[in-house]
Amino acid sequence: MSFDLLLKNAVLPDGRPADIGCAGGRILAVEPRLEAEAGQVIDAGGRLVAPPFVDVHFHMDATLSLGLPRLNQSGTLLEGIALWGELKPILTQEAVIERALRYCDLAVSQGLLAIRSHVDVCDDRLLAVEALLEVKAKVRDYIDLQLVAFPQDGYFRSPGAAANLLRALDLGVDVVGGIPHFERTMADGAASLRALCEIAAARGLQVDIHCDESDDPLSRHIEALAYETQRLGLHGRVAGSHLTSMHSMDNYYAAKLIPLIAEAGVHAIANPLINITLQGRADTYPKRRGQTRVPELRAAGVNVAFGHDCVMDPWYSLGSGDMLDVAHMGLHVGQMTSREAMRWCFEAVTTNPARIMGLEGYGLAPGCNADFVVLQAADPIEAIRLKAARLFVVRRGRVIAESAPRLARLALPGRPAQVDAAAYAPATA
Repeated sequence: MSFDLLLKNAVLPDGRPADIGCAGGRILAVEPRLEAEAGQVIDAGGRLVAPPFVDVHFHMDATLSLGLPRLNQSGTLLEGIALWGELKPILTQEAVIERALRYCDLAVSQGLLAIRSHVDVCDDRLLAVEALLEVKAKVRDYIDLQLVAFPQDGYFRSPGAAANLLRALDLGVDVVGGIPHFERTMADGAASLRALCEIAAARGLQVDIHCDESDDPLSRHIEALAYETQRLGLHGRVAGSHLTSMHSMDNYYAAKLIPLIAEAGVHAIANPLINITLQGRADTYPKRRGQTRVPELRAAGVNVAFGHDCVMDPWYSLGSGDMLDVAHMGLHVGQMTSREAMRWCFEAVTTNPARIMGLEGYGLAPGCNADFVVLQAADPIEAIRLKAARLFVVRRGRVIAESAPRLARLALPGRPAQVDAAAYAPATA
């Protein structure tokens, strides 16, 4: 047997040593030792190989727009929404495309090869929709880009949003989105969920709702979303993003709600970087953390993923497209520091979001697409701890990005000439 690409001396996320042989853009063999001819051989040197990182919640139409037309002085969610409203009228399709493509370059360098991006449909021009559809076509060879029709200003609250959402879906947008907590009343929010889920059911599409992104313990839209999912038989096709109101709910109600989410097969998407900065802003002390109840949702069998949400835009002036940074924050905010939970946080930025997006051929088994990342780490926990360098990024069996190992050079008498942070892990890591 011969391969186009042979990765040797790698370690899988579950700790097994493996060589990976690839040909024709697919993984053909995953075995402890493969002896075969190959067009290219990479020696992983005992380092971790993982499937590509996946960001299942992002806003690519706004990314890298920091400072346009002004900065978010308060750093709050509401000022960010207002600022986006100021920016929309002066957006050009060319500028949206250029920024999105630059972000995709950054994503590839980080081993991020699948992104679900919400795109605002409240602009009657559908400028951002058309721009990101063009970007989707341009990056299809190296990034799986999925688009969500997102009525940022409210499905009912924004004039024309309902019609524009249908137009966006007709143009080829993949997923139905919504934001019920931004409607004028709780009843309007529930009505929007009913309408949006019915659209998805009729068209055979997935649903991804900005749901209860609030500190209000009485916000109930995830309950309504779980109900509509059950009513319409949308099990496994619906995601509730953010769900931050759950950090404020009383435990009795949460104990009722979480089984309903699990029963409906609704996925949950937390966005740790954004949730920890935007929520709890009105609190003095004690101050709420903002992230939804990730350990409790996990324990109930809900599929939970982490998203990046924003990078250098009206809502968040930081970010680097690094999903290990997202996992690192999620781990800390959720106090998930058991060995098992830390490993799960790696899954929250790889396999779990891939399941939400419905990515075909994702994984490290024979028959899967030959897409993977070699990291400067021995295992998933070390990868999160160090935010490990992406030594090789492979797409369909071809190396599309690579970087040198991170080594610090020292000039200390009697000490080593360089230090590798990965060498400081205990033998039991």
